[in-house]
Parts: sequence; C-alpha cells; structure tokens
Amino acid sequence: MKGRLKLPLFFARRYLFSRKRVGAINIISGISVAGVAFGTAALLCTMSVFNGFRDLIGSLYTAFDPQIEVVPAKGKLAAADDPALTQIRRHPLVEAASDCLEDHALILFRGRPCVITLKGVDDQFDKVTDIRSILYGEGTYKLHAPDIHYGIPGIGLASVMGGLDYGTIQVCAPRKGEKVNLTNPGESFNTDDLTATGLCFDVHQRKYDENYLITSLACAQNLFEQPGLITGVEIRLKPGTDVDRAKSELQRMAGDRFRVMDQLEQQEEMFNVMNIEKLMAFLFLTFILLVACFNIIGSVSMLIIDKRADMETLRNLGADEKLVFRIFLYEGRLITLLGAAIGTGFGLLLCWLQQTFGFLRLGSSAGSFIIDAYPVSIHATDVVLIFCTVVVVGFACVWYPVKYLSRRFL
Repeated sequence: MKGRLKLPLFFARRYLFSRKRVGAINIISGISVAGVAFGTAALLCTMSVFNGFRDLIGSLYTAFDPQIEVVPAKGKLAAADDPALTQIRRHPLVEAASDCLEDHALILFRGRPCVITLKGVDDQFDKVTDIRSILYGEGTYKLHAPDIHYGIPGIGLASVMGGLDYGTIQVCAPRKGEKVNLTNPGESFNTDDLTATGLCFDVHQRKYDENYLITSLACAQNLFEQPGLITGVEIRLKPGTDVDRAKSELQRMAGDRFRVMDQLEQQEEMFNVMNIEKLMAFLFLTFILLVACFNIIGSVSMLIIDKRADMETLRNLGADEKLVFRIFLYEGRLITLLGAAIGTGFGLLLCWLQQTFGFLRLGSSAGSFIIDAYPVSIHATDVVLIFCTVVVVGFACVWYPVKYLSRRFL
C-alpha cells in the first residue's frame, strides 16, 4: 500500500519542482501556487479583522455590562425577592449582585422633551460593573441621598442636556393602565426630579452614551409604579471563576423561569449581525479562492500534455491507468497544499505586522476613532478552518479534470 502511494507521490514531487521542457508550465505552476496562497492569506486576514472588531466591541461593553445577567425567560419583570434569585445571589461563586429596573422614560430639560432609557440600580452596581472606570467629570459617584435622587447620563445624552451640571431635571413615565388625557397630559404621567452629580459615563457606544440615564432603583420603581419588581439581576463572579461553569450552575438554579446570560448573549443581536457579516465574507472569499483553484487545472493539464512520453514509458514498464492518474492528481494536490501552507504563513505574518505596527489606519489623524488602526485577532479555530477549506476546495477542483484529461491524452 505504501509503495502504491510513494511512487506517484515521488513523480508528482519531481514534476512540481523540476524544470519542464516548456518553461511556461513552470510559470503557470508558480501562478497556481501564488493564486491559492493569496486567496488563503486574504481569507485569513479578513477573518482576523472581523475577529478584531468583535473583540474590540466586546471589550467596550465590559465596563457597563456585567459578567452575568439573570432576566425573566417570559415577560419583562420579576419579583426582587423571588426564591430562585435569592439563591443565585447567595451562590458561592457570586462576589456581588445588583438588582436593576430598566424602561423608557421622558426627560424635560428647558422645555425640550427627550426619550431616554432610565436604568435604576441599587448600591451594588459599581461593585458589579466597572462603571467608575468610565466616569468623567469632577463630581462624586452617588445614586441617592435623603429625599434626593441623582442621575448620571451617558456622554452623548449629557451633551443634549447642556453639560454635566444640568442642575435638576424632571423625568416622566406613563402611569400604569391609564390612557393619556389630552386635555391635561400631566395627569397621565408620573414625575420625579433627578439632580446632577457632575458626572457622565462614556462607553463609546451610541446605544448607551446617547440614551441611558442611571439613577437609583427606588426612583425607577416609584416612577414606573413597579414596587418590589426588577427587570434583572446583574452579577460579578469571584476572581478566577470559569464563566461558562458558573453560568451553567446558575442556570440550573434559576430553572426555566429565568435566563442566565453572559456578556456576549447580552449583546446577542449585535454579535449575530457581526457573525453573519463574517460568514458572508468567508463565503465570497471562498468563491474567489475556487476561481483561483482553476489555475491548478490549467497547470496540470499542460503538464499532462508535456509528460505524455514519460507516461508511455511507465506504461511499457507495467504502470496501470490508476498509477498514471494518481501522479497528476497528487501533482494538483501538492500545488494546493503548497499554496495553502505559504498563504497561511503569509497571512499570519501580515496579521502580526498589523498588530505590531498598525500599517492600515482607520483615519488620517490619530484620535479620529476609538482605535487608530484596524484591529486584528487571530483565532486558532479560524486558521484551521481556512486551511481545511482551501485544501478541500483545491482537492475537489482537481479530481474530475485530472481524471478526464488523463484518460483523453494518456
């Protein structure tokens, strides 16, 4: 068996690297290898850039989003004293837990209404998230004082409100089960006053920076008429805890009534869009790679014509049709493997250069974006997937044409 494989492989290797009588065959073989290599490198670099943006966006959310969030599986609200939630808060892997109530509200600033997302949190919120690391201003982080509720807006919302020191604003929310009284709309809304702390937060995401306003949980429950109810429990795990293991244990404790989500699942819609974009780019580049693999067919077909005399000699020595077919089949496969290997190495080199030196910039001047250069993140699974895809596509492209040409010309 080994001999049957070694002989055609030996011929294929000699034909690939030796000089041919017709110099154009060497050139076409080189072009075939280069085509596969560039296609492989393009796939690897493109996937790595998508990974870079995905990791970048994930890192931006970590300061505001908790490691784990527990929300109702059905509906929007849950009782804060639910036994399952109480058990989850007391779990040995949980370092801190914060109750929150989030809904849409209306703020009135200097007579200008603005729809916002009001997020009421308890005093554990700064222990569950890294909110303090993204606060800007000269004030002090605080949510409430006796008879006073404070509001901390996103940086974009603060700009709309006129700055960090906006004094006191009125926040409104529709009363439960009441239609708006057109003659006196004020009667149909609950209102409360929020006082500025001189701070804002900057997540670098419009979803948060331009819409969110943080206040105390008691203020939100009173405004939305939801006493004792919350929309979720946000959790920070103890250092060194495996997130997947903790998530599984908490989900088992929560049962079917609650859903336990990690940070990626909390932003599921955005990451699903990015995964679809990555998949489409992968498919389009694979199609381009398929076109590049047709160069291999041209190279092998010219080699078959060039080596007809050699194959006739092998036939006289006892070689059968399968042996001749395997020689040129292995020739095409070697071109594919060589191109895939060179392309993988070249792609990894380009990704490393971009990571180290940032040659491809996002803007003409520094500071135009969150980062100055295109982010790159190399995932081992992507490298393996791309290499296997190139090999499968190349092998599939070569098999039938080589079988047909070897029968016709040999």
